[in-house]
Amino acid sequence: MKDKSPMMDKTGDIMAVICLLLLKLPKCETASGKVLEETYRQWVRYKEDCIKMIENEPLPQADLASLFCNRTFDKYACWPDAPAGSVVNISCPFYLPWYDKVSQGVVRRRCGSDGAWEREDSGQVWRDMSQCEEEKEVTSQELWVKQLMVSFRMLYTVGYSLSLFTLITALIILLSFRKLHCFRNFIHANLFLSFILRAVSVIVKDTMLERHWGREIIKQTDVTEILSHQAAIGCRIAQVMMQYCVLANHYWFFGEAHYLYSVLIASVLMDNNKYLPYVCLGWGIPLLFVVPWVVMKLLKENKECWAVNENMSYWWIIRFPILFASLINFLIFMKVLKVILSKLRASNQTEYPDYKLRLAKATLTLIPLFGIHEVIFIFATDEQTSGFLRYAKVFITLFLNSFQGFLVGVLYCYINKEVRTELRRKLRSWRMEAEIVCCGQ
Repeated sequence: MKDKSPMMDKTGDIMAVICLLLLKLPKCETASGKVLEETYRQWVRYKEDCIKMIENEPLPQADLASLFCNRTFDKYACWPDAPAGSVVNISCPFYLPWYDKVSQGVVRRRCGSDGAWEREDSGQVWRDMSQCEEEKEVTSQELWVKQLMVSFRMLYTVGYSLSLFTLITALIILLSFRKLHCFRNFIHANLFLSFILRAVSVIVKDTMLERHWGREIIKQTDVTEILSHQAAIGCRIAQVMMQYCVLANHYWFFGEAHYLYSVLIASVLMDNNKYLPYVCLGWGIPLLFVVPWVVMKLLKENKECWAVNENMSYWWIIRFPILFASLINFLIFMKVLKVILSKLRASNQTEYPDYKLRLAKATLTLIPLFGIHEVIFIFATDEQTSGFLRYAKVFITLFLNSFQGFLVGVLYCYINKEVRTELRRKLRSWRMEAEIVCCGQ
């Protein structure tokens, strides 16, 4: 008795290990994406080697008339011909992500006395792969890290959502009142818009990644499809848009810093002819870095959703302009703060005895305006941090980046004296109009 075909195993057993892998790993590119892709590539290599063995190895020469079980590939391991009544031990497949831990283990099958692979009561071919399974003991530290990452995601989702609502309302206010239309508020409005686009792009990117890795895998073609370039187009576009919006946000920080420097220190009066340079700075310069990054990703790291940076030199195409703008903003921040301090000290002798409090207020106002928090970890890169420092960096960065839009909207719109005055004037106007209508009736 021999198997009908070396490749005929039940469809539900196809890619069992990869399906299991998706269940074990978190649904994010940094984990399941990279590991799944490499595992599938190794599995294909293992399968091709097995098929070559099946096609090229000669039949057993001892006794061609005797019964033996056919060589076969059951989508998990490669089995040679086996004499009837024997137990076959095969080394754990090398494509397993945890192969280093189980390299000495074996997977077993039994060849029955009738020359057919022994089956279970369910009809499935019996196979013992207990020695090849990953010994997964979830330690308290791993559980803590997992809960921490979930908390981080909730944190920045809430932060970006709150910032989004605050900034959209603030932008509507700045655009709705004619008296608020000035060059300073033009820059504020563009900064608000860059924050809005940044928040939207981050939320969309997370949604696309979750949708990409959240697909149900039933058969082998589903794995091939999920790893195809066509399936990753959506999340790649979302990734590119997020990188552009993050860069645009930083360069509108730069625009705010340059404007304040020009007015306060250089004493340059702004006119309508100055709009275009700021638009090019905020919306144009990011393209000079995003486009080369996209080209390098296409040519050198065209894998999945482009969220994993295997070669950090390509990532510096995005990182360098952000760090450069942050450093320039920090220098301008120090210069502006020095000017404010000198003016407050000069006025301290007459009418402003609380100049230290006013200085602190000005400092806290300028920090979110210039994006100075980026300088905190400017030299603590992702490659250099680990352990508590890494988690601290992730928390501070996510917290500040997600809630920064909310803080900027409140500081430069909702508690801005000019805006509040205009809102009160408009409310009085509406109230008077309502009273006139009521009296007229």
